[in-house]
Amino acid sequence: MLPTTEYCAKRRILSVFLKGELDHHTARPARELCDMALNKYRPALLVLDFSSVTFMDSSGIGLVMGRYKRMQELRADVLIANPPPQVEKLMRLASIDKLVRIVYTAHTASVKE
Repeated sequence: MLPTTEYCAKRRILSVFLKGELDHHTARPARELCDMALNKYRPALLVLDFSSVTFMDSSGIGLVMGRYKRMQELRADVLIANPPPQVEKLMRLASIDKLVRIVYTAHTASVKE
């Protein structure tokens, strides 16, 4: 099943809402939409919201790492928001939390000025 991916851009914050399964077969469309929005808005902060992700494998880690690298090029930040326990566990095993802050509410997101 292909995930649905939506985004919202407001005040230099781009929020990307990932939904469904994020695996080898489904990560590509999510990655492409995210990159298109990054190129269009060039945000100061990218929030990847995983609250509706039901499954994720290493392709999801690749999605995060690729967007992290792109945001570093833009001198901007990335946050992971609301990952389900199994997704958070995978991210911590991959040490994503050493590079990208994991938050559990959109109200903790802020932009560096």
